[in-house]
Amino acid sequence: MSVARWLELRVRAPDTDPDLVVEALLEIGGRAVQEDGAWQVTHIEDPGAGGAIEALVAALRARIPDAPDVQVETRWQRQEDWEVFWRRGLEARRLTDRLVVTPSWIETDPGPGDLVIVLDPKMAFGNAEHGTTRGCLRLLDGLVRPGDRLLDVGAGSAILSIAGALFGAGRVEALEADPLAIPAAAENLERNGVADRVSLRQVRVTNDDLVALPHFDGVMANLEAGLLRPLLPGLAHATRPGGWLVLSGILDHEWEDVRAAVESLGLRLRAVDADGEWCSGLFRRPGGD
Repeated sequence: MSVARWLELRVRAPDTDPDLVVEALLEIGGRAVQEDGAWQVTHIEDPGAGGAIEALVAALRARIPDAPDVQVETRWQRQEDWEVFWRRGLEARRLTDRLVVTPSWIETDPGPGDLVIVLDPKMAFGNAEHGTTRGCLRLLDGLVRPGDRLLDVGAGSAILSIAGALFGAGRVEALEADPLAIPAAAENLERNGVADRVSLRQVRVTNDDLVALPHFDGVMANLEAGLLRPLLPGLAHATRPGGWLVLSGILDHEWEDVRAAVESLGLRLRAVDADGEWCSGLFRRPGGD
C-alpha cells in the first residue's frame, strides 16, 4: 500500500482524559498516537479534497463533546519525509546480555550466544528506540520456555513476536489492526527466519475475540493505555493458568491504575521495567504448573 502524503493531526485538550482523546483519534482513522508535550499527535492517510479535513475535525470534536477547549491543528507530511524519519537515529542496541536489535543497514558483530533481531519498522510501530518496546524485550528474556505458545496483540513491526520465537517459542500468533504495518511485519518475520513459527493476521481485536481464543503460555500487548484498558479482561482470559502477561505502552502516571485493574482480574505483578516515562509490567496468572 502506497501513501503519497499524511495528514498530521495535533490535539490539545487540557481538561480531558487523554485516553478519550487517543480513542477519538484512532476512531477517525489515526495511526499510533504519540504525546508531544501537551499535544496528542497522530497521522491519517490523505482524506481527499472537498472538505474532508473539516469533516475529520468535526468527527473528532463530536467524539469529545464535553471538552469545548479542545485545540486542533493540522498539517501535511510527505511520505518521503516518513521514509527519512523512520531511519533517523536508529542504531544497533544491546538490550540484554544476549539480545541485540539492529536496523538492516547497520552491520553488527554478534558474540557467542547473541540473538540478533534485524528490523526495518518502516510504517509499523516497534523498534528498540522506544522505551515501551525495550521494556517488553527485557522482560521477555528468560521468560519464554522452549515450545511455548504466545500471543502478540498489537504486533506492529512484529519485534516482540520475533523475540519470542528466537527465545524458543514453538508458535506465536501475532495480531495487528493497521494494514500499513502488515507488510513491514511480514518482511521482518522473513528477515529473521521465524515466519514459519509466527502466524500474522490483520484484525482489530476485541474482548470477544480474545475470549474466543485458546489459552496461551504467554501474552504480550504493547498498546497505548487507551486501547489497552478495555482489552484487559480478554488478555487475562487468554493467559492460561500459570501463564504470564506482559503489558506496555503505559505512562508512569497511568501505571498504578493499570496495575490495579490487572490485579483485580486475578493476576499478580511479578516485575516492572521502567524506561523514562514508560512502564512495562510482567504479571502471572495463578495456577498451572
